[in-house]
Amino acid sequence: MATNKKPLKDWIAFFALLAIILGGALYYVYFLTPKNSLELYQELAFADSFEDVQKHLLEGYEGNFSEEDFNYIQNNSADWIGQFTIFDYDGKSYVVMTSPGTERLKILAVEELPEDMRAFFSGLSE
Repeated sequence: MATNKKPLKDWIAFFALLAIILGGALYYVYFLTPKNSLELYQELAFADSFEDVQKHLLEGYEGNFSEEDFNYIQNNSADWIGQFTIFDYDGKSYVVMTSPGTERLKILAVEELPEDMRAFFSGLSE
């Protein structure tokens, strides 16, 4: 009776390859993608080219960030970097200001948006 068992060496090679693939994916997510506003600013300000930045744009939203915008960010330094989240409900929207660049987000302020600003931010996502 012959069995088709793979030698231990094949299993070790398989698991090593799997670990390298998963490790590479985790490294990319944790170390090479911006996680907050401060890291995003640094990514934009110190990028080598507009094409390098384009890889961070979500597909279908490429038209929302132009090369002129990129050049302005590259040629000027920011006076202030803020990090905001908008929660939109049926009849109200709230903007939450959080701390950029910290390990854990800390809430700095919460304000209800006026209707004109609510409409403005709703229009951005269309």
